[in-house]
Amino acid sequence: MAVTDEAIEKIKGMIVSGALRPGDRLPKESELAADLGLSRNSLREAVRALSLIRILDVRQGDGTYVSSLDPQLLLEALSFVVDFHRDDTVLEFLAVRRILEPAATAMAAGRVSGAELDALEAQLDALGAAPSVEELVACDLEFHRAIGRASGNSVLSSLLDGLSGPTTRARVWRGLTQEDAVGRTLREHRAIVGALRDGDAEAARAWAVVHVASVEQWLRSAL
Repeated sequence: MAVTDEAIEKIKGMIVSGALRPGDRLPKESELAADLGLSRNSLREAVRALSLIRILDVRQGDGTYVSSLDPQLLLEALSFVVDFHRDDTVLEFLAVRRILEPAATAMAAGRVSGAELDALEAQLDALGAAPSVEELVACDLEFHRAIGRASGNSVLSSLLDGLSGPTTRARVWRGLTQEDAVGRTLREHRAIVGALRDGDAEAARAWAVVHVASVEQWLRSAL
């Protein structure tokens, strides 16, 4: 194991064991290196690597702290990685969304508030009957982000948010080329909201499957 990898594993072990907790300040570099049996250089490289994936927070002039370890914060690294996807992997991202999105939507059926549903409906009403494709896709992203939050599972919500980027171009392309894509998307959104308002988790799940699968099926036929 490379010395930097060893240093990362040792710091990770301290966090996992609870020796270091969210918000804790790390000991001075010289002390921590001695305690862990590491060189200061390898420790420094490990801290730099862990700060890039938001495990540690390096504050100039103050010290290094364990981050909040909030799932949304940690999964920002996923969003960065998926930005490097190749076009030929879009179908794979859609397949993952087709698994996760319905689960989140079903979970939201028992948790979403009336005020949150009113906000979703107001958002759809504001689009009107014939929005531009760009307006529709922006609304679509926020629509699913809101439902992800309403699921009550911050890990699932963050995963879906991170996975949404690679499919955005496909959704724009579909809106520009498929007949009635805009109208269909709006109808499916309203059907999802209706199922959520009824508290019908299975209907909400089914409409979410239809919604994501329709983009996936169109893309398969277009490629």
